[in-house]
Amino acid sequence: MPTKSSSPAAVPCQNLGCWIAQAIETEPPRSKSLVVTVLGDSIAPHGGEIWLGNLIALMEPFKLSDRLVRTSVFRLAEEGWIESRREGRRASYALTTSGRKRFEHAHKRIYTPPVQTWNGRWTLVLSPRNSGEFDRVELRRELAWQGFAVVGQGLLAHPAPDRAALKEILVSLDLLDKVFVLEATELPGFGARPAQDLVSQCWNLDGLAQTYRSFLAQFEPMLAALRGKQAPDALEAFQVRTLLIHAFRRAILHDPQLPAEILPADWPGGRAYDLCRELYALSSRQAEVYLASMLGTRKEPLPPAEAYFFKRFGGISL
Repeated sequence: MPTKSSSPAAVPCQNLGCWIAQAIETEPPRSKSLVVTVLGDSIAPHGGEIWLGNLIALMEPFKLSDRLVRTSVFRLAEEGWIESRREGRRASYALTTSGRKRFEHAHKRIYTPPVQTWNGRWTLVLSPRNSGEFDRVELRRELAWQGFAVVGQGLLAHPAPDRAALKEILVSLDLLDKVFVLEATELPGFGARPAQDLVSQCWNLDGLAQTYRSFLAQFEPMLAALRGKQAPDALEAFQVRTLLIHAFRRAILHDPQLPAEILPADWPGGRAYDLCRELYALSSRQAEVYLASMLGTRKEPLPPAEAYFFKRFGGISL
């Protein structure tokens, strides 16, 4: 019985257009997830609101149909990320208050440099036995998003957490006066095992490391192209920047962001961040030109980017 032949391996691209097309066709981004990327990376800094027709036009170069964009927007509105506003027959979508908070949390994770130094202290969150099971499950879920790991029954730990985010989570879950938040350090003279042993036991980093390596393999050729004479046009720059952040956030938002000194020696996360930072800087000027041309008019230009936009990846200039 004849077998179906496997598809031929992708031919290495020699230009930006080929690379972009191959990136979209080889691993098509999920529509709702890509819309979230565009909203967070490109729309939020410019006021956080966009006409539905303009959003459909922005997503078209990524092979997302009108129907897919509308469905994605409907689901995001149902989930509380965005809300609709109507002006005659036109509809626009703006970030909700909770949507802005979600993007702010993600913004810190994506665009802030990795933790390098560590004071040797651990932040511990202890849930007493008399706390409710639902509370413990919700707390574990929320703190896992912040990189905490379960190190014992009712005990979560992180060596360098975002403490402001931790407090916000405890307040939102009404657990601030129901759990214990402690700081711990190794006792001198006890010959304790190294912190790296605890990391390897409590955090599953193997899959994350592979995601980072895949990101490096996909985007390192793009860096060579952008460094050379082949400057991207405005559309290409927007596509590159969007695909870049979409791929990077799939890794970084699952990264517990542990200090570099207790990560494996060959940890690829730092290299991935450096690559993303450089590609972002190289593509942003033209990407912003594209946004202005697509979303602004002579009577109603695109609102200028907010100050935090220019602090991304340690500072960018246009």
